[in-house]
Amino acid sequence: MIELRPFDSLGGANHGWLDAKHHFSFAGYHDPARVHWGNLRVWNDDIIAPKTGFPPHPHRDMEIITYVREGAITHQDNLGNKGRTEAGDVQVMSAGTGIQHSEYNMEDVETRIFQIWIIPTRNGEEPSWGSRPFPKGERSGQFVTLASGYENDNDALPIRTDARVVAATLKAGETAEYPLGKDRKGYLVPATGAVQIDDVRVNARDGAAISDLDVLRVTAIEDSEIVLVDAA
Repeated sequence: MIELRPFDSLGGANHGWLDAKHHFSFAGYHDPARVHWGNLRVWNDDIIAPKTGFPPHPHRDMEIITYVREGAITHQDNLGNKGRTEAGDVQVMSAGTGIQHSEYNMEDVETRIFQIWIIPTRNGEEPSWGSRPFPKGERSGQFVTLASGYENDNDALPIRTDARVVAATLKAGETAEYPLGKDRKGYLVPATGAVQIDDVRVNARDGAAISDLDVLRVTAIEDSEIVLVDAA
């Protein structure tokens, strides 16, 4: 089953420095039909103005994955971690027993991110943070795992949950497959372009909630960059 969630149907708010769209209930937006998708709890589509950002604030018991679409985000936390993650790259923060962090766009241009929160299936561990590049060439025409809760995904950033975050870049006409499994839930968002899943067209920044599908086949209608969460 493919349930399309068009971009213009998303919740959200424009705070001036932050233009946020919410695929799931978040902050002042609540839709009882869109609270979570399996253990995927949050997918925010954020545009952050230059030289602004989120001041220090706490989290706990959540896996927070930031996929940078344009610009860069600079992270700093009370563990002493500090790093800049730029377009195409990914950072993961396991909030664990508690962490305080800030996220700023220190650039001279807008920064656009997907921020994804997944409910952990392992609790009580110390917080951690990590970031790494994922060159788009490596995911040309195929899905590459960016973050994973599975030990055999050695190249991915670790998360403490039964889930994966994967991405692909497809040229128009290309098809990529992902072995989702009928007992899993997928949520796919094109960062750019437009794709087709079965007979459903998914445009840039739309969401597609996927269930009861053994193998996910995604065909690019236009040159596209796509992000998928494989959730329990």
